[in-house]
Amino acid sequence: MNLPRFSVRRPVLTLMVTLIVMVLGAVALGRLPINLLPDVEVPRLSISTGYEGASPEVVEQLVTQIVEEIVATVPGVEEMTSTSSEGSSNVRVTFGPGTDIDTAALDVQTRLESEINEFPDDITRPRVSKFDIASFPVVILGISSELDPVELTELIDDQIRDRLGRIPGVAQVDTWGGYNREIRIELDPQRIEALGLPLNELLATIRDANIDLPTGTIDQGRYEVTLRAPAEFQNLDMFRQQVVAIRDDAPVTLGQIAQIKDTYEQRSRIVRVNGERGLRLGIRKESNANTVEVSSAILEEVGKINKDFPQISVVAVSNQGNFIERSIANVARSVLYGGALAVLVLLLFLRNLRSTMVIAVAIPISIFATLGVAFVFGLSINLMTLGGLALGVGMMVDSSIVVLENIYRRFEQEGEDPVRAAVHGAREVGGAIVASTITTLVIFLPLIFVRGVTGMLFKEFAYVVLISLVCSLVVALTMVPMLASKLLKPKDPNAAATPAQDKGAAARLHRMGDRFWSGVENSYCDLLALGLRYRFINLGLALALLGASLLLMPYIGSEFLPASDEGELSVTGEMEIGTRLDLVDRQTRKIEAVVSTSVPELVGSVVNIGSSGWRPDSGARGTVDLTLTSASERTRSNKEVAEDLRQQLDGTIAGMTIRTRAAEGQNLLERILPDGDGLKIEVRGYEIDTLEALVKE
Repeated sequence: MNLPRFSVRRPVLTLMVTLIVMVLGAVALGRLPINLLPDVEVPRLSISTGYEGASPEVVEQLVTQIVEEIVATVPGVEEMTSTSSEGSSNVRVTFGPGTDIDTAALDVQTRLESEINEFPDDITRPRVSKFDIASFPVVILGISSELDPVELTELIDDQIRDRLGRIPGVAQVDTWGGYNREIRIELDPQRIEALGLPLNELLATIRDANIDLPTGTIDQGRYEVTLRAPAEFQNLDMFRQQVVAIRDDAPVTLGQIAQIKDTYEQRSRIVRVNGERGLRLGIRKESNANTVEVSSAILEEVGKINKDFPQISVVAVSNQGNFIERSIANVARSVLYGGALAVLVLLLFLRNLRSTMVIAVAIPISIFATLGVAFVFGLSINLMTLGGLALGVGMMVDSSIVVLENIYRRFEQEGEDPVRAAVHGAREVGGAIVASTITTLVIFLPLIFVRGVTGMLFKEFAYVVLISLVCSLVVALTMVPMLASKLLKPKDPNAAATPAQDKGAAARLHRMGDRFWSGVENSYCDLLALGLRYRFINLGLALALLGASLLLMPYIGSEFLPASDEGELSVTGEMEIGTRLDLVDRQTRKIEAVVSTSVPELVGSVVNIGSSGWRPDSGARGTVDLTLTSASERTRSNKEVAEDLRQQLDGTIAGMTIRTRAAEGQNLLERILPDGDGLKIEVRGYEIDTLEALVKE
């Protein structure tokens, strides 16, 4: 089918189809999910096993090695790394690209269950979890209050979590640093010894008394009544009055041999929000939910919570949706600016408003068509797809310019009428622009077949570029000829004889433009003739420039994704293994004091104190997460703030190793990559003491 002839002869049909495509694209734009990066499913599993009270060496011998031997029999295993720490074992398994992670997880779980007898009897059964980027919190909230800590925790568990969990798109709300209620029974050793009470019998008596058991059913008239024996303790007096033994025919109550306290569990983590005692909430979204919409709804609900509960203060510590929204907005603006500049350049070169309008209309049509096709393919709006769209905007007009220029040549120079010029002009260059588009497509086509994390990230980029180029080719062969046949008008033969048309600012501007571009064309012709006259010199200059460019390559840095200022940074102080939590807290307060006086850009801070837990030799650490004002409101970048804090804190906090880190837009990426650190050095061997000595050197 001759598309140019069909579109010119059926302009109404062509216009209606185009409008339908644009409407569908506009609807798709409102329904496309918004994420920072494309959906990434890394074929990685984590196997966690608990062995309470066991040393790292025992955990390695009795748990970790057995898990590794069992998992090694699963097909597709590419790499295994394990961490054995006190009371826990963690084995991370990486499978080859293309592995169905759900099937692999089921296979690993089945094999572990079949060999469960190989493990010690008192372990916590191995738990297999797959890597899912959507499971990371999209918003982390900090909650501070002057309420009793147990009362604050109960308020959050009973009301705040439920309100946040009911938000559409929220999958789970986790509490970190809560004060869990605990009834503490502090026995008097002297009285226990005097009465001769065995501790195991005492514990069994308390445990058996604090139960709530069903006792069967009875028939009462026409009803069947279910009976139960409620014997759970309801208050502290019931604990105190509980009889635990009989001595000399006299009952011995628990209150006589122990002190009963209503308190909270011994803490393994301390959280402070803006200097006040508090805790954190991590909110995870559903896998198919829109991150920006979910985070916006969460922040809206936070405002309502602060209004309804004035006794607490809830602040957003980390908001993935805000960063995504700003990143997407920046790229979207780049797309708009690129399209506007492309139209402006066309106007300067074509010097014809009608011709420029034809090309300008082709850009939004191609964009909306691309969005509609992206929705059908299940893509999302993210940095990669918008980057592909921004790249495609520049190439969208290439085919349309070639078609329009040939139409304009036949119309202007050969004197054909607009309809004939549109049909024959587009058909003449149709094969050329199809070949040109295909040669561009084959450049991006291999990205679809790249495997691993790189392929997952750049696959949608390649899809969008391919879709946008195909859409722009169809627009160039349909809409451009049709619009050219309607917008190009034959010149009036009497127009040159009318002196009025030679007057006015527009006419003078047009003549100035003609003279300028005539000078540019003449200069180009002279330069081209000079280049053809001295071919070898021209070729030598080109080769010299190429060689100079290659010499500059070693001086150009490289990274997976560019860094950006998120307005967040963290200061971490780590102390040696076994340091008490209160000592770590005391030293961390010194870091807070320095931060409060040295960072005027500070908006809020959250302190988290506890064991780092991510490697077997990790000690207790205190982390101060800082949120700064937006980049436009401060003179220093978050990286400069981090460097300043590093210099002030280096060697000033006794017993602490201080590290500062500025978030540079790659927090999400570090979760995807196997090793998120910029540089990692591994020292391997079987002698632990020798390894430690080598590392210290």
